[in-house]
Amino acid sequence: MQRAASCPRHPTALTERAMSTEPEKNPIDPDSAAGVPETPEQLMQAATSRIAALEAELADMKDRWVRAEAETSNVRARTRREVDETRQYAVQKFATDVAEAADNLRRGLDAIPPGNDDEPEIITRLRDGFAGVERSFLSLLERNGIKREDPTGQKFDPNLHQAMAEQESAAHPPGTVMHAWTQGWTLNGRLLRPAMVVVAKAPAVEIAPDRHTTDRHDSDRRASDRHAWDTAV
Repeated sequence: MQRAASCPRHPTALTERAMSTEPEKNPIDPDSAAGVPETPEQLMQAATSRIAALEAELADMKDRWVRAEAETSNVRARTRREVDETRQYAVQKFATDVAEAADNLRRGLDAIPPGNDDEPEIITRLRDGFAGVERSFLSLLERNGIKREDPTGQKFDPNLHQAMAEQESAAHPPGTVMHAWTQGWTLNGRLLRPAMVVVAKAPAVEIAPDRHTTDRHDSDRRASDRHAWDTAV
């Protein structure tokens, strides 16, 4: 007869291990345990390093957020400014044409002879009517941001005035606008068309001749005449 198959020598120990509910403990890997702090000092040092790394990362993210927020704010402000400028100056070409019409109306008024007691009543009414139309027209333009600027008597400003000529004048300080051929125009504070002006300059000063120089020239002239006379004789 054949003998029964051999059984484990310790059946009780195997059965207890199989029926146990506790997790089986694996042996610690020496390589993985090398980086784990073992003493309180090492644990504190590792925690401090980790906190410093997280604080640096937080500071970097905060700096990026601040920069992004500032850029967004700048873009928003620039867009708002561009929209406002577009709204204010979209009618610039139309405003230029309207200013030309206002100048032509002023030229027409200047062409009417000055009033006197003997002129016909129709001329007086015509002049007063045109003057009223001009006042109303200019008021309408100012309500829409178009303003006429009279530079007469002001200091010459190359940003607002265009010098057409210079004229000597003792009654006006040098660099002052004496007369405006055309008025200046602005649209919401921005130059629309410069004024064409005549600028005053200081009168030329006549320099009196030097007495010593005049005497020397007279002496040289007499000596030259004497030499010419002696040569002729």
